[in-house]
Amino acid sequence: MRNFIAAIVQIGYSFVAAVQLLSRFPLPVQVPYEERVLRRSVVFYPVVGLFIGLVLAIAGWGTVLVLPAGTAAAFLTGLWVALTGGLHLDGLMDTADGVLSHRSRERMLEIMKDSRVGAMGVIVCVLQLLMKYALLSALLANDGKLQWSLLLLVPVWSRWYMTAAIAIWPYARKGEGMGALFREVGTRELALSSLAAAVISLAVLAGALGGTGWSTAALLSACGAAISGGAGTLAAARLARKLGGLTGDTYGAVNELAETALLLGVVLYLGGIG
Repeated sequence: MRNFIAAIVQIGYSFVAAVQLLSRFPLPVQVPYEERVLRRSVVFYPVVGLFIGLVLAIAGWGTVLVLPAGTAAAFLTGLWVALTGGLHLDGLMDTADGVLSHRSRERMLEIMKDSRVGAMGVIVCVLQLLMKYALLSALLANDGKLQWSLLLLVPVWSRWYMTAAIAIWPYARKGEGMGALFREVGTRELALSSLAAAVISLAVLAGALGGTGWSTAALLSACGAAISGGAGTLAAARLARKLGGLTGDTYGAVNELAETALLLGVVLYLGGIG
């Protein structure tokens, strides 16, 4: 019984760690940020994505009722950044500063550790926000019944791929940084994270489509995994070649790029069925 309670506590710690690391949702629980807790926390990354997506879908539905699509998209873009505290965007900027400097591997990693943001980081950040704004404007202009469910699932599948990136590629900094605490993440954690993402996706889409929409829900879920996996793998593989692995910053960058690819896929799909 004592072992069972201890296991439940560890799972609870891992869930809280995932929420605290990936979002700004207030969970005032003190968690031991140790390797075992953080390794298990990646299983809950799609769940954190669900919370973020739910807020975005509700906010999008509400704002588009009273605001033009473009204005509502600007609000939603800002809210998206606020929900994560700009964590992943910061990782994208640091990654851009390092990788686009075209220096040696060691110098790239050194630049990425610098808290100051350079010109390339600013440029990439602006382009990323503009792309998200444009795609959200197109999405919010659509009146299809699926748009809110698909928007909700974008953060789910992008954060699922963060787990994949952590599990598949080695950590570039030899024992440095918080990212080193995730070095034991492997196929077991990836499998559980994949299961969580699939269950969430199927449940959300089947609920939106009705009881007879399971086949469409399964197809759209597979497309979400394929888009996130494809975009994420292209980004992660290229970064790993340059850096000798991935870092905490590149995990954020991969998430941002996967989100944009997923939003593009949603907009194209809605345009095709509209």
